[in-house]
Amino acid sequence: MKETIKIFIKYRFLLKQLVLRDIKIKYKRSVLGILWSMLNPLLMMIVLNIVFSELFKIQIDNFLVYYLTGFVVFNFFAEATGASLSSIYGNSALIMKVYIPKYIFPLSKTLSVFVNTLFALVAVAIMVVVTGVKLTPTMLLTPLLLFYLLLFTMGIALIFSTYAVFFRDLQHLHGVMMSVLMYLTPIMYPVEIIPEKYKWILNFNPLYYYVNYFRELVLEGTIPNMETNLICISFSLFSLLLGIYVFRKNQYKFILYM
Repeated sequence: MKETIKIFIKYRFLLKQLVLRDIKIKYKRSVLGILWSMLNPLLMMIVLNIVFSELFKIQIDNFLVYYLTGFVVFNFFAEATGASLSSIYGNSALIMKVYIPKYIFPLSKTLSVFVNTLFALVAVAIMVVVTGVKLTPTMLLTPLLLFYLLLFTMGIALIFSTYAVFFRDLQHLHGVMMSVLMYLTPIMYPVEIIPEKYKWILNFNPLYYYVNYFRELVLEGTIPNMETNLICISFSLFSLLLGIYVFRKNQYKFILYM
């Protein structure tokens, strides 16, 4: 572990440069640039507000903020894991030429998406003010939620980046998996409409807990209880440790499949 930490510190500058590179590439020749990270959730929110609250007559208190809190959490997870898929084989030329800790690549992808997510939080803040949601001290605990979510996503990104080297079809399956996960997570609909016999599914959906955590902080103005925090940190640590294990076990085989 000490050796891993030393290597991480040694290559922290490279990690920073990779994150900056990904951000620059994402917004290269983009007129809106970083502003799009804020506009995208707002535009989606307007469309879904019409569909769900008007056409489907689903009544949710402050639907706009309700949706945004779920969207930001899910979108970060989906984008980060999607970006991580090609992080290893996409840098095969560099990996085969010089020694670089391979985990740097999925980590940089996750962190670059995380930075974009921070800009998306501005959209949440704007809608909180516009819609008149009561500002409470609990909102200051949002960084704790982001920490939980970041650890969890890093673990899954390490797993996805590992298996994508061996199974390139994972790139195509990712979109399907994220679509299924989106509908299994109460982002656009209230938990109450889920039939009782299917609610057990939520217990095995980590994103449900992170989304609910965010909503408790922003919409309910309450601090999630100890049980909720333990569940969130447990999912995060389990994901990260499993991701590290899977990645370290397979990283020496990467060069055979590039």
